[in-house]
Amino acid sequence: MSKNLIIFGTSEIAELAFYYFSHDSDYTVIAFTVDGEYLEGSEFCGLPLVDFENIEQLYPSDKYELFIALSYAKINLIRKQKYDEAKNKGYKLASYVSSKCTSLTDEIGDNCFILEDNTIQPFVKIRDNVTLWSGNHIGHHSVINSHTFIASHVVISGGVNIGEQCFIGVNATLRDHINIGDRCVLGAGTVILSDAQEEGLYITKETERSRVPSSKLRRI
Repeated sequence: MSKNLIIFGTSEIAELAFYYFSHDSDYTVIAFTVDGEYLEGSEFCGLPLVDFENIEQLYPSDKYELFIALSYAKINLIRKQKYDEAKNKGYKLASYVSSKCTSLTDEIGDNCFILEDNTIQPFVKIRDNVTLWSGNHIGHHSVINSHTFIASHVVISGGVNIGEQCFIGVNATLRDHINIGDRCVLGAGTVILSDAQEEGLYITKETERSRVPSSKLRRI
């Protein structure tokens, strides 16, 4: 039986959430919602757009579920705040797990957004409000704590504990049995071989442009 869903947000992530839930879940998206101060117009993606402050009057929590479709802004703080507000209003938060994801765990929290081609090995625990973009490897016995955002093609080895509100960028690699503290930011392409204390920032240098212009190459 189809379940009715309201999506919070009008960004590209909200549009993507609409696509995924509509094409690959047992949810029917009924409407979108945002805070009243950001309400522009009365529709988004052809569906009603209503203010979040009064959402209960139109879509009561005993008949509708919510999904918070927000990014990692302010190290996931805004998504966490809206998640907490929705919980306080009494809503159940829906999760999306792609049918094209290989998931060998049942321990996935609410308001998770897990896209295609992720490999999630046995005994992994994914807490609430976690985003896993496409193509990641989550090794056995690892724990991803709440409100964390993991971009694409990240390798998390076995037995890793990732704290709350972390951001892990594309192509990052984490060795096995290490701890990543709360609110850490691991930039694109980083290699983490030991524990990271909370609020750590890890970045790599951008590839430098060669002094030789491409027009001087003879074999390309």
